[in-house]
Amino acid sequence: MGTLLTKVAKWSSEDKLDSTALNSLLLKDIMLFVEDFSALHPHEAEILFEEPLQWNSTLVASDFEADYDINESGEVESQEKDENGCPTLELSPPNISVRNFNQLSNLMNMENDKRLQEVQACIEGKCFDHLVGFESHLHLKSFNQQHGISNHGLILAFRLNPAFVDQEVEYLQGFCGSGENRVLKSVQYTSDYEYPNGCRAPLWRQIEGEMCYLVIEPYDTETLYITCSSAGVFLNLGVKDEGDDGAYKQASEVFKNVVTLLKNKSQLFAENLTSQETKCHIFLFPPPFFFFRKSQLQPGEVFSETSSESDQSYEEEEQPARRQRNTDYPSEYWQIQKLVKYLRAGDQTATLLTLYALMDYDLTHETYHLAMQDSGGLKVLTNILHLDEVNLQLGSLQILRDISHNAQTRRAIVDNGGLRSIVNVLDSRNKDVKALAAETIANLTSFRRARRTVRKYNGISKLAKLLDCAPDLANVDAKQEKDVEVARFGVLALWSCSRSPKNKEAIHKAGGVPLLGRLLKSPQMNMLIPVVGILQNCADEESCKDAIQTEGMIKDLVQNLSNDNDELRIHCANVIFKCAENKRTRTLVNENKGLQALVSLLGKTDNKKLMAAATGAIWKCSLSPENLDVFQEHKVLETLIGLLTNQPEEVLVNVVGALAEFAQKPANKITIRKCGGLKPLVHLLVGRNEPLLVNVTRVVEACATDLDNMAIIQELDAIRWVWSLLKNPNPEVQSSAAWALCPCIENAKEAGEMVSTLMGAMELVIDLLKSTNDDVLASMCAVIAKIAKDKYNLAVLTDYEVVSLLAKLTDKPGDLLRCHLAQAIAQCCTWRNNRAAFGEAGVVPHLALYLKSSDMKVRHSTVMALHQLSKESNNCVIMHSEGVVKPLIHFMGSDDEKVRNAAADCVRNIRLLFPGQSRAKKSTPCM
Repeated sequence: MGTLLTKVAKWSSEDKLDSTALNSLLLKDIMLFVEDFSALHPHEAEILFEEPLQWNSTLVASDFEADYDINESGEVESQEKDENGCPTLELSPPNISVRNFNQLSNLMNMENDKRLQEVQACIEGKCFDHLVGFESHLHLKSFNQQHGISNHGLILAFRLNPAFVDQEVEYLQGFCGSGENRVLKSVQYTSDYEYPNGCRAPLWRQIEGEMCYLVIEPYDTETLYITCSSAGVFLNLGVKDEGDDGAYKQASEVFKNVVTLLKNKSQLFAENLTSQETKCHIFLFPPPFFFFRKSQLQPGEVFSETSSESDQSYEEEEQPARRQRNTDYPSEYWQIQKLVKYLRAGDQTATLLTLYALMDYDLTHETYHLAMQDSGGLKVLTNILHLDEVNLQLGSLQILRDISHNAQTRRAIVDNGGLRSIVNVLDSRNKDVKALAAETIANLTSFRRARRTVRKYNGISKLAKLLDCAPDLANVDAKQEKDVEVARFGVLALWSCSRSPKNKEAIHKAGGVPLLGRLLKSPQMNMLIPVVGILQNCADEESCKDAIQTEGMIKDLVQNLSNDNDELRIHCANVIFKCAENKRTRTLVNENKGLQALVSLLGKTDNKKLMAAATGAIWKCSLSPENLDVFQEHKVLETLIGLLTNQPEEVLVNVVGALAEFAQKPANKITIRKCGGLKPLVHLLVGRNEPLLVNVTRVVEACATDLDNMAIIQELDAIRWVWSLLKNPNPEVQSSAAWALCPCIENAKEAGEMVSTLMGAMELVIDLLKSTNDDVLASMCAVIAKIAKDKYNLAVLTDYEVVSLLAKLTDKPGDLLRCHLAQAIAQCCTWRNNRAAFGEAGVVPHLALYLKSSDMKVRHSTVMALHQLSKESNNCVIMHSEGVVKPLIHFMGSDDEKVRNAAADCVRNIRLLFPGQSRAKKSTPCM
């Protein structure tokens, strides 16, 4: 693929692209192909390149949003990792490294204007030389097998289009002229007129799939008259104009392209092509993006919307459907094309009448969409919006609204700049115009680029203004009814736009959230559902969560949980789920009887979306102990345990998350055991859903503190499964699994022997001490503190150089890490000369600083570690010089007996090493 890209482009120098129309078309085609590749071919998008693509990028950390980790220095890593735990995208400005098409698609879908720059930089960086491409026979064979096609079938699937022929003609014209190196006299089209679809053949020939006709004069043979059709190219009987019908007949076999035909008919052309190693093979083996995406309509093709839309998808992306035209069109096709001509040429009255005539057609029919696009009607309709005539605007918008239900037409409108025109008419004084414009925007913004366009041209704030209608929606007069209707369409448009993260922020900045709170009191279901849908999307933003709470929307959301409409209840429960991480929100839900309403939804087991939303809200609300008490009154725990089987993962994640909160109370741990909840929980440890694994290990951690529960956990071999999760590449799963192991090791029977029998257990622990994630490091230190209680296991850890690894962590910040690190050091000191090794590694000065921590747990665990280290005389010298005696004397008055004794023993060990200084202090007279 790298060779193809290198040769098809026009280069001004070795590493710079020329600013030519061909290059611009190439860059845009690549961008559009890559943008859609991940959704069209999700499996192939995850395949890793043989080597990562690397180039100098203009992107910065702020361009990346969800699914990426950003550190303080502005470096970015994707959360998606390969099997070795390496990120599939890394950015260290200006250098970027990408390892699969999934990340390339993400870059091309970013909401910025740098996409074409990135494509150009990538090509100029010669990145594609190592790309796993279609030219690889092995990979092509695998690809074909997955899709059930042969190599021959793949070649036949390629169809010429007008843009491709234009590129060939432009390329071949470079061979024309006079001189030694010239092999062609001329290359010309028979017609200079180009139809809107890019074809030059007359319409009655386009029905046969023909696009244009060429006249090529080689030096070594007679003039060639060539027909270019979507199925290939062939010689005709001499087409020079539209007069001679017989000249269109086929006079040769069909070739894949013009270059192939010329090589077959002109020996001079073929020899010159081979000897100079020219670029023509790019036409023999077209770039991959020609297989999947056509920039213009082909003759003889009709499109159909094959991709379905789903409200479940957070970032739904429509993809261009393949168009397969019929050879016969209904008469209405030609009638619509004629009407579009009248739209162009007619005066105001004729234009209005033509619009009315177009409305009489069933504009949902796909053939009519094609006629509209082929004739350039979409551009005409959007141009009409610039006229300051309300009736014309209304007619145009009604047609645009109807045809924008089709995916291909939506993209065509946006590509032609029509969405900007529609956004502009939101400023109209006419309410009908604003309503139709908003409704059309709601249809168009089902893909990212459209949503980005709306925001770019200030459409979000304009739509937000439409929401300001009647102050009391329960009592509206006739005049206000129209305002409410306009607001409803504005809400629909914002609902669609709110799928993009930056649009959520824009809605909040435009003051949309308080206006949504007012609309939340509407009695109309067609208003309520999109309003709560927007709130659900916007609740991902912290600022919007706060606004939902402060604007008093929780009460209305709770009330709507009792509505009969399941879709409304799903959205309301999801908003509560997202907002209930805030303690005040949880309190408001309880005060407004929302907990009881959520419990009642648990009976809707046949509606999985509603179950997922309700259990999610219950999970987050159970973070408050007082809410747990209410749930226990309604036997929610027993109900949740019953939901551990025969439920989809989106429900299980929330159910198990709620159980983790319930299990914080000792009585509930017993209930989980008695209701048979441990066995299905352990079975969930073998899954791959990472949020589910995190929640299951949290439940295991809580339940393992009960000895009876621990016996069952050990009997089910759960410890082995939990330990295996340390291999999971997700740091959150690693950390959660490690925390679960701590009570398991502490309370298991013959824990030391159990750990030693787990194959590779120690190696996993040691490897994770090299993690860059502080939570993982803290949890692994806690595990080491438990493992090291067994002398044999401590000896094994010591052989794996646990001392040096722990010592390297002592300069890291974070109270949680420092607390468990000090505990691990204290426990590891009990083996042979580990105390001396810790001292030599420079641990003591760092621990001395820990004594100044504001966290009591850190100070207590540090005292225990210093006590163990003080049994080595060299460490006592360092402790004395670091001034630990005074704070240790303070800890000798601690309420914790172990801490009190450890501090006293540590001070004793230090003073035994400095008896003279101690006596001198005692003999110093009081002043």
